[in-house]
Amino acid sequence: MELLNLYQNNYLIVLIFLILGVILPVVALTAGRILRPYKPSEAKATTYESGIEPFHDARVQFNVRYYIFALMFVIFDVETVFLYPWAVAYESLGIFALIEMLIFVVMLLIGLIYAWKKGVLKWI
Repeated sequence: MELLNLYQNNYLIVLIFLILGVILPVVALTAGRILRPYKPSEAKATTYESGIEPFHDARVQFNVRYYIFALMFVIFDVETVFLYPWAVAYESLGIFALIEMLIFVVMLLIGLIYAWKKGVLKWI
């Protein structure tokens, strides 16, 4: 019976966090809408580019390579986030953790080689 109570408490905590996660942004956005000044004008609706009038369309199409390059950076940045705690606790983890990390790094290297062969890492 006590175990059932423990599970119900866990679900209750999750439910409270879920309710707060929905209510707090709604309250903050509503309060902002009520408290902010609302005085639209034509000058406020114009596009602003470093203090000068814009001279072409603001919607410029970028090459998709920039986004893929940024995605590759994020992937390898996350790799360092995983490698740092592993390196700090290496002595206590043992040989099994070394093998796991080698598999992880090899999989990332395979992805890097694939991206390199596809020409993703070329700027021009």
